[in-house]
Amino acid sequence: MSESITRKTFPTGFQNAYWFAVFNAFSFQIILGSPMVLYAKKLGASATVLGIIASLMPLLVIFQIPAAGYLPQVGFRRFVYGGWGIRVTFIFLMALVPLAGGFLDPSTQLALLLLLLFGFNLSRGISSCAWMPWITALVPEHARGQYLARDAALVNASSFVTFVLAALCLGGSPASWQFSGIFLFSAMAGAASLTFLKKMPDVPVPPEPKTTVMTVPWLAMLRHPPFYKLLVTAVFWSIASGGLPVFTVAYLKSEVRFSEATVLLITSISYLGGLGSLWFFGRRFDTMGSKPVLGIGLLVWLLILAAWVMIAGGLLAPALPLLLLLHALTGLFGAACQTAISRLAMVVIPAMGRNHFFALFSVGSSLALGLSPIGWGLLIDAVGSHATMAGAVSVNRYSLFYLGVWLALLAALFATRRLEEPKAASMEALLREMLLHSPRRVWIRLWPRI
Repeated sequence: MSESITRKTFPTGFQNAYWFAVFNAFSFQIILGSPMVLYAKKLGASATVLGIIASLMPLLVIFQIPAAGYLPQVGFRRFVYGGWGIRVTFIFLMALVPLAGGFLDPSTQLALLLLLLFGFNLSRGISSCAWMPWITALVPEHARGQYLARDAALVNASSFVTFVLAALCLGGSPASWQFSGIFLFSAMAGAASLTFLKKMPDVPVPPEPKTTVMTVPWLAMLRHPPFYKLLVTAVFWSIASGGLPVFTVAYLKSEVRFSEATVLLITSISYLGGLGSLWFFGRRFDTMGSKPVLGIGLLVWLLILAAWVMIAGGLLAPALPLLLLLHALTGLFGAACQTAISRLAMVVIPAMGRNHFFALFSVGSSLALGLSPIGWGLLIDAVGSHATMAGAVSVNRYSLFYLGVWLALLAALFATRRLEEPKAASMEALLREMLLHSPRRVWIRLWPRI
């Protein structure tokens, strides 16, 4: 996070945004990631309850729509800082839940945990409406792909460290106090992130036509062709990716019978893959465009999900090397897809009404991201332990789940073909650049040393 490099392109003090991303990842990955899923499983949560836990964060983003109207009065930095401070308070309270096992039964602890997660995600959902407009105003258009790739790399590196630390803390058969310890670490990291958030440069909220929330032309905004096409793609992507992390953790824990530490270490590899997205794609977002990157990422994810269908269906053994490879590729190309979608939103959303466009985009994609894990959880619970053989393939709850995700990815890939992005290269051009030109440059650099 070189300060001198950052200053050439970004405003003074912008490096604090990267430090905020690091400590924020230390915090939220424990509360919204695999550690929370494993703790809920320990309390006896069903697949539907796990889906509800995964759904709270994206579903409560809907409060961005009414909150967006208050940005001009409050300001970007103050709005985000207030919401993030409230959610850190909820994390401190969550750290007490595992310690209440002496006088609360597991179902009551689970209910209390759901209540606190609701408060955490509600405060996040309201305050996050300021984040993307704030970053868009701070980052020059030519450097947005660079920023998003760098930010994603830092988040993935921090997430990898977080999951390794959580695995070391929990071990093979964790007690309640160990979960309390990692929740406390999350709260302290969240509090530390606030110090960097407060140091980020603020900018005035761009003036917009004075109107009430009820008179904002939401339907006309939704019908804006480039925006609508991107939103459709983002919705299919959200349906596919929404339940994948939580139910893969559940599958590895309940079906493959891995320990908590092993599950977390396997999951951490996906963030190493995400870290590689900075090197693998990096400036290609700005030079080649987001559309071809998104297309290639979805193609690779289709291959990954085909492998998961075969694993859950009994055609492939869940060998550790294979699981590590799948998680690494999932992280690498998943981060690329998410970065491509975020950058495309910055490109196609017009300056007029930007705050409300971003709120509508976040709400639309987040509704799909939130409803999908509930739907997948209901499917898994409905099928239950029933299984049947179709030839050599076992048709069971998890093979059906992974097949459903594969179909959603296929729909996202078809939707990608309709996206509008000026000056974007084709997928073929990007593949040529990645597979031919880039390796050639590496060989030229290494040749004198060989």
